Amino acid sequence: MQYLKISAGILLAISVSRLIPHPPNFTSLIAISFYIPAIFGYRFIAPVIFAFGITDLILGFHNVILFTWGSIILVGIISKYFSTTLTSRFLGVLTGALIFFVTTNFGVWLIGSYGYTFSGLLTCYVLAIPFFTNTVISTIFYAIIIEIILSIFQRSFMKNTILK
Repeated sequence: MQYLKISAGILLAISVSRLIPHPPNFTSLIAISFYIPAIFGYRFIAPVIFAFGITDLILGFHNVILFTWGSIILVGIISKYFSTTLTSRFLGVLTGALIFFVTTNFGVWLIGSYGYTFSGLLTCYVLAIPFFTNTVISTIFYAIIIEIILSIFQRSFMKNTILK
């Protein structure tokens, strides 16, 4: 039952973030993809991908969806290696943003949008920098929100444990 409740929360959080009007690439995508497996374990990568699938049904599927979802899975997998301290979590979530940028833009180049040359690959990454900027800013923004929520829950847990 707990798995379903957490999965529903993941779907709600991702849906709100992706479906409300927002600047390009300014979503909770990377932060949630990083923190959910870091906090609850790898088994929650599947509900994260499911939530993206549901929202992609509404937003529309695209040619690089396998690269997008693949990067999300990779971000979830690396999260356990960065989950020990606040500093390591911020480094991890920023690494996740970089993984997303490199992977998805490689996918854009691979489908032929910029030609199959080194120049085309370079152009693809250079033109994506403004989107990467939004990704980094939103990732930090949502990571801070998640860290605040975690801090509140940890304090509440400690208070309830001490009082009992």
